[in-house]
Amino acid sequence: VPVPEDAAAGTVVALLSVSDRDSGANGRVRCAVWPASPFGLVATFAGSYSLVLREALDRERVSEYEVEVRAEDGGSPPLRASRGVRVPVSDVNDN
Repeated sequence: VPVPEDAAAGTVVALLSVSDRDSGANGRVRCAVWPASPFGLVATFAGSYSLVLREALDRERVSEYEVEVRAEDGGSPPLRASRGVRVPVSDVNDN
């Protein structure tokens, strides 16, 4: 679903679930958004995150974002996984 360019900071764009079946440090997962973008992650509860808008969007400048969410466990060596999320920006009549 496109995100309107006038959406407020804090708007939830997507809900994500991350899990690791290991126990202890090996089962702890850290997540991050890459590259730096107007989006961020907020941990909502164990293994669940919200991809949220951190700043204003401008469709005339960027009409669609490709956001990669990277997850890494606490093992040694750490295991990593990533998923892409496409976020289209919808136009709002500026007149």
